[in-house]
Amino acid sequence: MKSVFAMKNLRAACCALALVIMLVSVFVATPSARAQTFSVLYSFTGGTDGSQPYASLAQDKAGNLYGTTAVGGADGYGVVFKLDTTGTETVLYTFSGGADGANPWAGLLLSPSGVLFGTTEAGGTSGFGTVFRLNQAGKKKVLYNFAGNGKDGAYTFAQLIRDKNGIFYGTTYRGGPADSGTVFRMGKYGKEKVLYSFKGGTDGVNPYGGVVRDADGNLYGTTFGDFNGHYGTVFKVSAAGKQTVLHSFTGGADGGFPYYGGVTLDKRGNVYGTTSYGGANQYFGTVFKVNKHGKQTVLYNFTGQADGGQPDAGVVRDKAGNLYGTTVGGGAYGHGTIFKVDKTGKETVLYSFAGGTDPAGSNANLLLDSAGNLYGTSIAGGTYGAGTVFKLAP
Repeated sequence: MKSVFAMKNLRAACCALALVIMLVSVFVATPSARAQTFSVLYSFTGGTDGSQPYASLAQDKAGNLYGTTAVGGADGYGVVFKLDTTGTETVLYTFSGGADGANPWAGLLLSPSGVLFGTTEAGGTSGFGTVFRLNQAGKKKVLYNFAGNGKDGAYTFAQLIRDKNGIFYGTTYRGGPADSGTVFRMGKYGKEKVLYSFKGGTDGVNPYGGVVRDADGNLYGTTFGDFNGHYGTVFKVSAAGKQTVLHSFTGGADGGFPYYGGVTLDKRGNVYGTTSYGGANQYFGTVFKVNKHGKQTVLYNFTGQADGGQPDAGVVRDKAGNLYGTTVGGGAYGHGTIFKVDKTGKETVLYSFAGGTDPAGSNANLLLDSAGNLYGTSIAGGTYGAGTVFKLAP
């Protein structure tokens, strides 16, 4: 039941924002740029194959894609899936909602040997989520159970990262002494340590997104905030656990409520991300940059019209410095977009989701491969309305 309540609370948290987006964008009918080739690789049925993939994808050298669905599967608590290059889906693991975990909202980390590492938002021995590993044969092991006991974290929505020594890093949305979330590290054998516990004030509250790591071992991420005067932050946590707020969002022109996507880091230490709210057009969000000294720049303000609105996902960056992401609202049909923002802040809509058998509501970071193909997921749309895996080829 904890999983169900957590999911309901999550959806309620952005209900007002999403409603505004839908009311404005549903009437927009401006066509988007469609020079690329778009294809739906797989439509989830909502049955044993899974439903509502909120997470980003991982890809192996053979071109196979790996991901999770937050719900669906034989027991309704989500699955880990593999999609081969022909579009054939294989369920590698089905969560039962018990000690094995429940509701994997986050994407997967794929090791060079093909082992998958991930998190569940709920389930586990205490009901507050897990960290797991899964091999290609479907053999799964829970590496860590979050305790949610006021010291440890609880409910993780974030994808893991790993350093060259095999140490994992991530966030939990709740937990810690103030129940405002944590940043944690975990050894390859499952020993966990909380690096930082958010206090729920000016330091930030409720980190949905994961973290990225620089060459010095510093971690960067965002907190979502709450609906009690906190609009989120961009933060840095050192290897020793010292936290610095690089930027506090006001909910105004600078944006507010950075959601699932976390941030992207360049070689100069600049941090890039999105806010699902705020900006020049108040409700529709931004693409932003924060430099290593904490100076924030809004690179693009969404209007909620043909250009898109409310980017819940973060951005990925190519070698030329272009940023790519998705919005859940706006676009030609009101179901969101795939967009590009170049270094000058010019935005181009690469694709507008149409809903119906086409995707709708993409919440996950895109996967950019070496050939320039973009892969993603949507929580709705597709043949059965249970979400999709899609590809946009240059």
